[in-house]
This record gives sequence, C-alpha cells and structure tokens, in this order.
Amino acid sequence: MTYPYLILGKEREETMDKFFKLTEKGTNVRTELIAGVTTFMTMAYILAVNPSILSASGMDSGAVFTATALASALASFAMALLANLPFVLSAGLGLNAYFAYTIVLGMGYTWQLALTAVLCEGIIFIILSLTNIREAIFNAIPQSLKIGVSVGIGLFICFIGLQNAHICVGGSTLVTVFSFSGSLKEGTFNYEGITVVLALLGILITAFLVVKGVKGGILIGILVTWLLGILCQLLGLYVPNPDAGFYSLIPSGVVSAPASIAPTLFKFDFGTAIAHPLDFFAMLFAFLFVDLFDTLGTLIGCASKADMLDEEGHLPEIRGALLADSIGTVAGSCLGTSTITTFVESSSGIAEGGRTGLTSIVAGGLFALSLFFSPIFLAIPSFATAPALIIVGFMMMQQVTRINWDNDLIEAIPAYITIFAMPFLYSISEGIAFGMISYAALHIAAGKAKKVNPLVYVLAVLFVLKYIFM
Repeated sequence: MTYPYLILGKEREETMDKFFKLTEKGTNVRTELIAGVTTFMTMAYILAVNPSILSASGMDSGAVFTATALASALASFAMALLANLPFVLSAGLGLNAYFAYTIVLGMGYTWQLALTAVLCEGIIFIILSLTNIREAIFNAIPQSLKIGVSVGIGLFICFIGLQNAHICVGGSTLVTVFSFSGSLKEGTFNYEGITVVLALLGILITAFLVVKGVKGGILIGILVTWLLGILCQLLGLYVPNPDAGFYSLIPSGVVSAPASIAPTLFKFDFGTAIAHPLDFFAMLFAFLFVDLFDTLGTLIGCASKADMLDEEGHLPEIRGALLADSIGTVAGSCLGTSTITTFVESSSGIAEGGRTGLTSIVAGGLFALSLFFSPIFLAIPSFATAPALIIVGFMMMQQVTRINWDNDLIEAIPAYITIFAMPFLYSISEGIAFGMISYAALHIAAGKAKKVNPLVYVLAVLFVLKYIFM
C-alpha cells in the first residue's frame, strides 16, 4: 500500500494510524479518505436545501449556507475527536422544516425565537449526554429493535434516494413510479425524464461496481452518474429548468468567497421566550424529541452496519458521539442554522469501509472547503447521489436475517413494526416510537413484562403521551 504514503508521507500516516486506531479497527488512511468523500458527496445536497428551507422563515440564505457548512464541519470534527466514529453531522431535514414552516410561518414567531429554542435544546442535550441519560436510553433499546432500526433505516434511505431521483413520485396511490410517457407528453422529459434515466443507469453502475468489489465503488458511481449528466447537458439531452428545480450540472465557477454570517450570528430572542413560556416549551420539546430519537436511530443503524456494537448491543463510544451531536447543535444555533444531527447518509461512508473519526475529519474538511468552492459542490445533482443511497439501503437491509423470525415472535413483530414504520411514516423517530410501544405492549400481554428494561416502559408511555398531546 503505497498510495496513502504518497499523500501523507509514511511518518504522518503512522501518526494518524495511532491517533485514530486505524489498524486496530481494520482500516487504513486510503479507505477512510474514500469513505469521508463518499459521505460528503451523499450529504452535499444539504448545503443547497437548508438555506432554501430556512430562507422561507426570513433568514438570509447566504448566511445560512455559511452557517450550515461551518456547523457541519465543527460537529463532524467533534465526532472524530470525542468518539473516533465515522459519523458525519449537518442540519437535520425535518427539523429545519419544522423550524421554518411550523414555528415561523405556522405559529407566527420569529426565526430568532426558533434559534433560541435550538440553542436551549442543544444545551439540555449536552447536560443529558454528560449525565448518561441519553446513553441509558440507547442501551435500553432491545437488540431486536436495534436490528430493526438498522434495516428500517436502510429502507428509509432507499426511499429518499428513489424520491430524490424522481423514480418514485406522488400519485393517486400516494406514491407511484415515474411516467416516461407522461413526461414526453407534458414536455418535461428533457429536464426531469432524462435525470430519471440517468439515476437508473447510476444504480446499475454502482451495483456493478459493488458486485465487483471495486474500492470506492459508491463514490465512483456518484461521479460517473454526474459526468454522464454533464455529457447529456452538453449534447442538449438535458436542458436545465430552474423554475422546476432542475439546475445546470456544470459548475458556474470554481472558487467563491463565503457569504457573511453576520445576519444570523448570535441572533437569539430570549425576551419572547420568557414572555410566552408555554409556546416556547412546546417548540423546545418538539426539537428535543425528534432530535433525540433521530440521532439514536441513526447511531444504532450505522453502528450495527459497521459491527461497532458489543455483545450486549452497546456502542462503547456512545457518550462522545452524543456529546458531539449536542455541541454541533449549540454551535449551529450560534452561527445561525437549525438543529445539527447525525446524518443517516453516514452509512454510505461506512459501506465504503469507514470505521474511525478520520472519515468524519475528511467529510468535515470538505464541508469547510465548500465555503470557498460552493459552485462545485452545489452542482452535484440529487440524481447522482440517489444511486448511492439506494445501494447503501440494500447493504443495511442485509441485517434482517439476524432477526429470529420463526422462534421468537415477541421480539420479531416489534422489529417488523419498526422496519415498516420508518419508510412508510417517513421518520426514524416514529419508527422507534412504534417499535417501543409495540414491544412494551406485547411483553405485557404475553406475561413477560419482567424481562423488559423498565426504561422501555417509561419511553413507551412518553411516546403514547406524545401522540395524545402533540
């Protein structure tokens, strides 16, 4: 293996090996570099999506872009240094929509108040992480549900990929397959239909590379699909239509100056929070609840995929991971973005062999670089990253065989409920909620209540109360 030495020099590689325990975890610098780049490529869309969503609340989109990139980098670095895990963080989807569309546009509060709620959420989570409460919740989740969470996330990110590629679209049956004939009749084929074709080709290309065991196959699949798209644009087969959300695949430049972060930096509103304590607590609780179980679900799923859980289903570095997540949220709120959380797309880097914090360092470094090379990163189309999510979904699905489907139905049925709830309800946290409630209820009904960790019942009750009152 000479390639890593050419990049870093033998001495530096040995230092990194010792610091990140690369050999101990069965990886090397080259693998971690590829894993970090792959994870970033599948997450880069958040740099375009988050400013678009939060700007609806009145926030400056340029400042949000800068805040998102900086917070993602800082949180990912924290994950590497505090937990040495290959998880990458950024502004959570769903939480940013709740921020903009529910709190600001729906409830009529300012985005400054919403940022204040995010800050308080992050501070509370830091306290919970230091006092082992979040770790205890993670460890209380039964092993069968942890496997179910991993499999459910696999289906969930596959569904996200299918939607991003427009292979799966809305219809009279809620979801249906994209219609090529309809696209030709409506005149949308040269910007939407062709990207669906490219995404399907990307899935086949990525699958072929994975089958052949090509190192970095998922990343290569993203790049090849993107290059095919650029070729189609140059040949006139793909015609950008910004009004419909289909932009040029060719970067508008290479280097750009970062937008000022001043419009969102430390813009909190504690006065309104004190004046309306009940409303503020409601929005704070929503942020807390969704972030807590989204993060736990992602950590469980990705750690299971990478075989990082011990024999009891615990993640040894869980405290550092949860603390990094909390620190990211506090930093993000100060900079001017919504809740920072561990991204499920981290599984794409794990699928490439990423096992240490070096993967997070690489991805975080690319987030920082994106401040100066935003034209390149923002040109990566969703149809190019969608195949990666779909193939990674397949890889995470493989763990379904670890569930005892025949001889332990009281464990298997809650796992099954967890699995289908995540993609069908479009939420990791809802999948965990349904799984925990069914797990507790079935064990009580079967007279096996004493075999269950008491914290499972506490969580199940809290989930039920959440559905009643929220």
